[in-house]
Amino acid sequence: MTGRERIREAMAHGQPDRVPVMCQLSIGHYLINTGIPPSELWFSSEAFARALIMLADAYGFDGILINLPGQPENWREHVGSIEPRPDGSEDVFWPNGEVTHFPADDNPQHDRRGKRRSPTLEEVDPGVLFYDDPHVACGLKYPYGFGPDVTGAPPRKGEWPPYWFRTIDIVREEVGDRLSVHSEVFSPFTQFLEMFGYQNALMYLLDDPGKCELILQAYAEGTADLAVRQAERGVDAVLISSAFAGAGFISRGQYEQFVLPYERYVIQKAKEGGAPVVYTHTCGAIGDRLDLMVATGLDGIDTLDPPPLGTVDLAEAKAAWGDKIFFKGNIDSVNTLLNGTLDDVMADARERVKVGMPGGGYILSSACSVAPRVEPEKLMALAVVAQAYGSYPQ
Repeated sequence: MTGRERIREAMAHGQPDRVPVMCQLSIGHYLINTGIPPSELWFSSEAFARALIMLADAYGFDGILINLPGQPENWREHVGSIEPRPDGSEDVFWPNGEVTHFPADDNPQHDRRGKRRSPTLEEVDPGVLFYDDPHVACGLKYPYGFGPDVTGAPPRKGEWPPYWFRTIDIVREEVGDRLSVHSEVFSPFTQFLEMFGYQNALMYLLDDPGKCELILQAYAEGTADLAVRQAERGVDAVLISSAFAGAGFISRGQYEQFVLPYERYVIQKAKEGGAPVVYTHTCGAIGDRLDLMVATGLDGIDTLDPPPLGTVDLAEAKAAWGDKIFFKGNIDSVNTLLNGTLDDVMADARERVKVGMPGGGYILSSACSVAPRVEPEKLMALAVVAQAYGSYPQ
């Protein structure tokens, strides 16, 4: 089977030839292991597509997650200057006077130079919200703009810049049918937190839940529309990035109020619009809300952080929900992949395969993103384990 066929079968609760392997890599990991300059990785669709395919092939992954929006071919024309530093990082100076520092192993840090600040809840009009992505030039802005400057014209249904989907198009053309290609959208709750900053946003949930719900619904409309547009480009699955909806941030009751209805809306509309599979990435302690996540209508859950990082026991999750959704993850990204030995990684991966593969519906993966400095040989070992111990009877 090809990687694409293998993952498709697993997501449909079938039994492929073997357990598929697919990890989400941090941007820092791509930077360290491809040698692509930071600004180019972030702002060139060609460079990011090259990095995605290069490491998927090097590690024997069956699929690719495209977790940055596409960028225009002439992206350099929007930049004032790019100044490299001796440590491999770069400073990008924008015509509006703002500066973005791009580390050689991490996500960028944007300096607005006092020109902008995050809005307050009182200042935000839900009527001008649709979708916000912090990965655009100069970061989030209100009202939202795709380029470095605030345009005052937020995106509307179907009005996405054509370049927004360039990376998907490039990757799909390059890999053909041999790898599964997944896209990503930010959940309404993640966008809410990013807009206000996490501390302020969590306080707003208590101060004015009614207005928060209006904002979340506005974001749900845009998120669903983006998922549909990605599905139209031929992705095999859409991942909802909802990293901060675990118990480390909000209670089960808050999840039920501020996350569940809006992710359910996104998933319903995405599927109505042609998305073949929609699954969700939520980090940390989610063992107390797996039932609520299933109630959103998702097809699968990504991460499944085990103790001590999270609270998910894979065997228990499979027993309770394995007939309804597929699972992806459960290898401890910190204690095993980052800090463990190669033998630790192989032993843990073998145990995940043993627990996850019965009945199908399992993709071997790190729980959360692979940290920048995880050694490549540890990731290569996952495919070795899947091949040796994850074969299904044919």
